[in-house]
Amino acid sequence: MLKIFKGTGPGVILLIAATFLLLWIGAFTDPRVTSYAIFDARPMPLYGILRTLLGDSGLAGAFFSSAVLILILFLLVYFNTSVFFIGERTFLPAVIYILFSAIFPECQSLNPVLPAAVFLVLAIMRIMDSYRKQGVAYNFFDAGILLGIGSLFYAGLIWFGVIAIAGIVIIRTGSIREIAVTLAGLIAPYLITAGIFYLLDRDLLLFLSDIGKNLFGKAPDFEFTKLTVMILIFTGLILIVSVAYLVSGMNKKKIKAGMTFSILLWAFFLSLGVYFVLPSVSVEIVYITAVPASYILAHYLIFVRKRLVPEIIFSLFFLLVLLVQAFHLFGRVT
Repeated sequence: MLKIFKGTGPGVILLIAATFLLLWIGAFTDPRVTSYAIFDARPMPLYGILRTLLGDSGLAGAFFSSAVLILILFLLVYFNTSVFFIGERTFLPAVIYILFSAIFPECQSLNPVLPAAVFLVLAIMRIMDSYRKQGVAYNFFDAGILLGIGSLFYAGLIWFGVIAIAGIVIIRTGSIREIAVTLAGLIAPYLITAGIFYLLDRDLLLFLSDIGKNLFGKAPDFEFTKLTVMILIFTGLILIVSVAYLVSGMNKKKIKAGMTFSILLWAFFLSLGVYFVLPSVSVEIVYITAVPASYILAHYLIFVRKRLVPEIIFSLFFLLVLLVQAFHLFGRVT
């Protein structure tokens, strides 16, 4: 299976499309509308507009989410193709992202995290575009704005401003001016939103309260099934191995490739940190964690020397995700 998915021909694209349909069919046959998550009870401004436009149709939400997911898959492949940091042209990160996106069928519905993930990928791309820029790199202002806009969908994305600061330290010289423009970029979407609220005579205190609830409120407890726990343990172990493999070979990579993976590692560990530390963050963060995780795991599966090991890992991952979807679809999860 891995050998087939590592290819780049038209047949692989069709196979990826078939995999996407297979693992997301439940989102269309049994679309969800009701949610008790904080981001649904107290939506951030852009997510609130999105919900208003789509109405109460669970099917419309599923179509929108799948369209955003396809955009993320395109960006994942394009980013590696443009920077070539993995060291091989491949659709594998997109395939792995699809698998991660199907671990929690409950999240395969309209949610603010998928749009936020798009802005995260775009922000990382802008950060890497600052490589060898002369003078002040205003790419970090762009990255800050992108993260700020994304956080108006999913407030938790604001914490990923840390990776922009990390990028200044890793790629640049740690310029105070670049840190200042990054923070200005992060704040700008909120100032513009507050200005619009003021002009429309909307309640600014309610806006601030919504931000606080989304950042520090208590998310509803998620009930993990035995099968979900199994797949999380499995993916956790293979990601530990993949990170160790990546770190051990970082000094052999080209400078820009190494910097790119450093930023991705920051994003990966930051997403894990906000999940375990902040009570407002729940399993929906998987759509953000999967961005760096897909690249890290793809790198391991492509370059590890023992060819049988990655084949087994990928096949088991695929099978476990398929089982999660099957049990959820047929109502057999215990």
